[in-house]
Amino acid sequence: MKIKLLITILLFSLLVAEKVSAQGYKIRTIVIDPGHGGRKPGASGSFSKEKDISLKVALKLGALLNDEMPEIKVIFTRKTDIDVDLYKRAEIANEANADLFISVHCNSMPPGNKHIKGVETLVAGSHRLKEQDAAIRENADIKLEKNYKSKYDGYDPGNPSSFILLSLLKNTFRDKSIRFAKLIQNSYIKRDERFSRGVKEQGVLVLQRCGMPAVLTEVGFISNTEEEKYINSQNGQNEIANSILEAIKTYKKNIEVK
Repeated sequence: MKIKLLITILLFSLLVAEKVSAQGYKIRTIVIDPGHGGRKPGASGSFSKEKDISLKVALKLGALLNDEMPEIKVIFTRKTDIDVDLYKRAEIANEANADLFISVHCNSMPPGNKHIKGVETLVAGSHRLKEQDAAIRENADIKLEKNYKSKYDGYDPGNPSSFILLSLLKNTFRDKSIRFAKLIQNSYIKRDERFSRGVKEQGVLVLQRCGMPAVLTEVGFISNTEEEKYINSQNGQNEIANSILEAIKTYKKNIEVK
């Protein structure tokens, strides 16, 4: 089953990659994925939850895209506080033949590290040992889903060997994902003067399943008192959404073949 899944997704990725390199290619569809939701709150701060912040930022980004880039179709994996299985998020993007997938999240640190702050953007990849904990933690939502072993073809978020197989699925779009992720980080720094923690490759399942360039952007640390206030504020959320929008505009301009 794993081999069959691998072949299917790789063939799909190759077909989309061929489309990306074709003359006259345009970015027509973007999927925005607000992280967590419903009974999966994600990380919690002193007064807020990740699922609520990610949804508000995602909706603001979608509204900006509709206003400033109406030629692009915007699809949300969720628009309310509901549960969406991780496999379904990627499935929504794949079925829509999306050209870009953007997942919005908040970062968190355990007690004793609450001074840590900043923004980082993740792309799918074979992560190194030091990145393993973060990837497993992000993928742990699977265990809250019914029948997760059958849905994910035996994938076990606690088994590091599973990442070796999943890391192969994103090779086709790795470069484009990194390129877009760097644009997001640069936008955060130049526009909002945020502290950048850089672009990182991690084995985050929702990215591994997408057959297009895909990123997961961590918009700030909910565990940091200062950043929790910022990412909950109207001004902070507007700045974040506008920075991602500018990265999309630049990426679109650079990637489209005239």
